[in-house]
Amino acid sequence: MGTEEQREAVEHYPLRQIYFYLTKGCNLRCRHCWIAPEHQTPDRPLPSLDPGLFRSVVEQGRLLGLRGVKLTGGEPLLHPNLGEMLSIVRSRQLDLVMETNGTLCTPEMARRVRDSSRRPFVSVSIDGADPETHDWVRGVDGAFEAAVSGAGCLAEAGIRTQLIMSVMRRNAQQMEAVVRLAEKLGLESVKFNPVQPTARGDRMHRAMETLPIRELVRLGRWVHDELSGKTALRLVFCQPMAFRPLGRMFGRGGDGCAVCNVLGILGVLADGSYSLCGIGETVPDLVFGHAGRDRLEDVWRGSPVLNELRGGLPGMLEGVCGDCLMKALCMGSCVAQNYYASGRLTAPFWYCEQAMEGGLFPESRLRPALGVPG
Repeated sequence: MGTEEQREAVEHYPLRQIYFYLTKGCNLRCRHCWIAPEHQTPDRPLPSLDPGLFRSVVEQGRLLGLRGVKLTGGEPLLHPNLGEMLSIVRSRQLDLVMETNGTLCTPEMARRVRDSSRRPFVSVSIDGADPETHDWVRGVDGAFEAAVSGAGCLAEAGIRTQLIMSVMRRNAQQMEAVVRLAEKLGLESVKFNPVQPTARGDRMHRAMETLPIRELVRLGRWVHDELSGKTALRLVFCQPMAFRPLGRMFGRGGDGCAVCNVLGILGVLADGSYSLCGIGETVPDLVFGHAGRDRLEDVWRGSPVLNELRGGLPGMLEGVCGDCLMKALCMGSCVAQNYYASGRLTAPFWYCEQAMEGGLFPESRLRPALGVPG
């Protein structure tokens, strides 16, 4: 790619958000995690992102259009210098999103997060309505009580807080009970995530510990058509665009497009590597360089993978995703997942492919000449 083309790429595709995967380790052992970090204990600390690299990347990102950061992990609250990073976010007036398991969140930490940005948004993972279920998913006894306490601290601090539930066979019957828990804690919303077939989640799919596609499609309809009417909270069932009612995407109180803005984000891993997102932890092909030796501008402008996506999406999508009328919004749903499964960024998303094979893909969302088999 020539210099002029690189300049045009940045102008057309500004870097809006950086995902920082702050820690190599996590204090839980979640059986479905798509990053699969090592288990960290107080007497076994693991590497975490250098604060100097964090500052450097943020400063460089602001020149490329950076508006906000997402802090995740591993577990971001494990980072020994998290307070310093929150101060940087505040001084640069960046938007802040954080994803945490909640177990380490105290009232003091919640206030620091609140004060670091104009309207911070925090997601807390709670995978069941009782300790037995949640702790089974998270692999550590006591995780439920700690997560509930942490989510409560965030809500009490006035932070927009979302409960994220990873849906699988073990806990699907507790989805409504989890909504009631979120109401009790004073949270803003609940997001239901079907377990993705990546890393540990892939093992769960192979072991048939996840839900079949027919059940996932049914649950998506139930959340949108019934459960949403039983609560004042905003509910999101995370599934591709083709399966979402238009009113849930664009109507009053809807969840918007709610997909990864793959053309406007970049990941930074705990070791300082640049990656498409956290997928670089398990797929080395999607690591583009290192913050300690490569300028962010050079990576953002010159990465062959990023430029392939800019030049090809959504037209290069294959299979059912290429034939879907929603592809310009959906962009393949998750190209990182697609690459993990097939080695191709352009491959169809697993959810859509399985739905098509099972005669469950909405015919109204396909090009007229096609249709759903079965």
